[in-house]
Amino acid sequence: MESLTKTPIFRSKSKQPAMWTLLLVVLFSSQFSQAEWFHKTWPIMGTETGARFWLDDPNFSDPTQQSEALKAQQQKAQELLELVRQEMHRIDVIYSPYIDTSALSKINAAAASTPQLLSQEFAALVDKALWVSQASGGAFDITYASVGHLYDYRNKIAPGDEDISKTLPAIGSDRLLWDRKNRTLAFTHPLVKIDLGGLAKGYAVDRGAEILRHHGIKHGSVNAGGDTALIGDNRGRPWFVGVKNPRLTGEEKNWQEQQVLKLPLINEAISTSGDYERFFIDEQDGKRVHHIINPRTGKSSNGLISVSVFGPQGINTDPLSTAIFVMGVEKGLNLINSIQSYEAVLITDTGKVLYSDGLVDPNAN
Repeated sequence: MESLTKTPIFRSKSKQPAMWTLLLVVLFSSQFSQAEWFHKTWPIMGTETGARFWLDDPNFSDPTQQSEALKAQQQKAQELLELVRQEMHRIDVIYSPYIDTSALSKINAAAASTPQLLSQEFAALVDKALWVSQASGGAFDITYASVGHLYDYRNKIAPGDEDISKTLPAIGSDRLLWDRKNRTLAFTHPLVKIDLGGLAKGYAVDRGAEILRHHGIKHGSVNAGGDTALIGDNRGRPWFVGVKNPRLTGEEKNWQEQQVLKLPLINEAISTSGDYERFFIDEQDGKRVHHIINPRTGKSSNGLISVSVFGPQGINTDPLSTAIFVMGVEKGLNLINSIQSYEAVLITDTGKVLYSDGLVDPNAN
């Protein structure tokens, strides 16, 4: 693998007049660090989620009011953090395939028999998933779960070729009867299952950021695993988010040593898909079995080991990073280069780092 160096990446002036640094990993603490910055984390959606934001100093004219003003500020911060937590928990409860009572689980259980009425929110997510599926030529497909649910990464279990062959016919957007007008969804194959995990976290961080903006927050971030939504800037500076080295040696002492690149962002979302998040090594052939499934094969995608996409909305960056990971370098770059305001950084299995057209390669002459 090529040497992966920590280098800042900047957007080309032809597409963006401002200088940006891309930061993929925003670190959170479960405690408050100072009076004006507030942050907290929660285990939701099968990962660590969190929010961090700046509250302006409380206004008071009488020094004797300082204590009460600071107390009110703390209370407001706690209330905002709780609002974000509740929203991310709500999304998890509705769209988790691991909760039997979730709306998604109920649809998976019944849609092969009877068309299921979706909520407006659920319908919008299905619309988004189908758009990305079409744009990526099927590389992103929520029906991948028809075979994906057979994988158990914690217990190092992968389906055999026979099971994959049996479930592959259940994968494909043509296996979904989607009535957009009436918001009903049905499956045309009895083994079809859908999973919105490829865009739910991106949607969740968008919603968390929207809540904070609605309450006047101008500087902050909301995180869910590899997805982050950034609010404004870091009080006059870009947010520094780092692209993680997909092949850490275990000797890294801190998060800065774990980064391949530093990319600065302002008021954007960023999502990373990597083969290092949920995986195990097959004891028989030594291959990495990870959670990014190629819908065409029913097996872990290969060729790329990390894809980071950033742009205005997490609901787009999340599925696009997955789609590009499956599509590979050439097709993946063609896709991202065709979408205005979105950029990507790709890392191949040989360690080569590639960039979409709107970024400047720091190593280029």
